[in-house]
Amino acid sequence: MARFGMVIDLQRCVGCGACALVCKAENNTRTRAGGQSHNWLDYVLKTEGTFPNTVHTAMPVLCNHCSNAPCVDVCPVTPKAMFKTPDGITMHDPDLCIGCQQCQSSCPYSSVELDEKSMDGETYSVISFSPRSADTQPQWTDRTEMIPGCTSSGAETAMTAGATPPMKNQFTSVDLHRPGVVGKCTFCYHRTSNGLQPACVEACPAKALIFGDQDDSNSEIATVLKAEKSFRLQEEKGTKPNVHYIGTYSARA
Repeated sequence: MARFGMVIDLQRCVGCGACALVCKAENNTRTRAGGQSHNWLDYVLKTEGTFPNTVHTAMPVLCNHCSNAPCVDVCPVTPKAMFKTPDGITMHDPDLCIGCQQCQSSCPYSSVELDEKSMDGETYSVISFSPRSADTQPQWTDRTEMIPGCTSSGAETAMTAGATPPMKNQFTSVDLHRPGVVGKCTFCYHRTSNGLQPACVEACPAKALIFGDQDDSNSEIATVLKAEKSFRLQEEKGTKPNVHYIGTYSARA
C-alpha cells in the first residue's frame, strides 16, 4: 500500500503563489471571512532586518496529512468525519461532520479563529470552518454590479455560466462547501485517485512541489528524501507530518 506525502523544495520556490491560487480554483474555496482563511494551501511570510539589510522568506503550508493526526483522534462522531485513508491521506467527510471544530482546535497547524497577524502571513490555519448561517460562496450570489449598467454582478455571471462558482472544476466529487462544516486540503484526492497529480504540484512553475509514494524507492519523492536533508513542521508535537521541506528559500529579483 502506498504512503503518500509531499516534498516542498524551498530553494526552488519563488513565492509566486501559483500553488495557492490554483488550490482555491480547484477546490472552489471562498475568500477570507469571519476569522477563517479558507486557504487550503497558504503561505507563511516573514521579513527580518532593516532595509536595505532585510531578509524575506516565503514558505507554502498545507495540511500535513499526519500519520498521528490529532484531528482524527478527537473527531467525536462514529464513523469519523475526519479519517485516514489506507494510503495515508487525511480525509474529511462533510456528510458526517457536525461542525464542532474540535479538529481545528487540536491541530497544531490550525486556529479556530485567525487573528490580524494572519493578514501579514505570520499565522495560518490549514483547517477552515464555514459558519452555519453564512453564504459559502458570497462572490457568486452577490447581485451588486461593480460598475452599474456596465459590468455583470457575481450572481449574473454564475447564472450565465450555469454553475456556482462559475469556474467549478470537472470533478463532481468536490463539494461546494456547505455551511456548518470544516474543510481542508485532501492532496486533491479526487485527482490523485484518478492517476493525476495534485493541482498545486501541476501548477508550480518552478517544480518545487513533489508528490508521491514515500515507500516506493523508485519514486521521485523517495529519491529526494534519501538524498536531501529535510525537516517537517512542529515535529516535536509527535504528529509525524507527511509534508517535508528541503532547501532554503531565497528571494529573487
